[in-house]
Amino acid sequence: MAIRSPAEEAVGWGESINKLLESKAGQMALTDFLKKEYSEENILFWLACEEYKKIPSSPERISAASKIYSEFVQVDAPKQINIDSETRKIIAANISTPDLNSFDKAQTLIYNLMARDSYPRFLKSEIYQAILKQS
Repeated sequence: MAIRSPAEEAVGWGESINKLLESKAGQMALTDFLKKEYSEENILFWLACEEYKKIPSSPERISAASKIYSEFVQVDAPKQINIDSETRKIIAANISTPDLNSFDKAQTLIYNLMARDSYPRFLKSEIYQAILKQS
């Protein structure tokens, strides 16, 4: 894969939400944007799930799953994500014995929400437009 300059990378974010999320700088820009929209829990949850999937050992996974659950999933969580009650119940029922796919459905729901809702607004935002102008 060719190494892209920051300017090319920022332009690429406009191609798809995947390109945006593949980039550390893109993740940071989207997080800044979502903070202003009071919905940063979505990207924070999505990133936590990506890290969670990399955890090799069961004890670490149980600890990380519990942290993700209490921070984002349980009702009244400090950064509660907007998912349906059925998905929330399934995660709750399996939280004591989590596997690598424990948060997949919720992560997909949040990804789709960001792709449909936040991403188009991000592309029009002052944050993204300023990044494009710099490049």
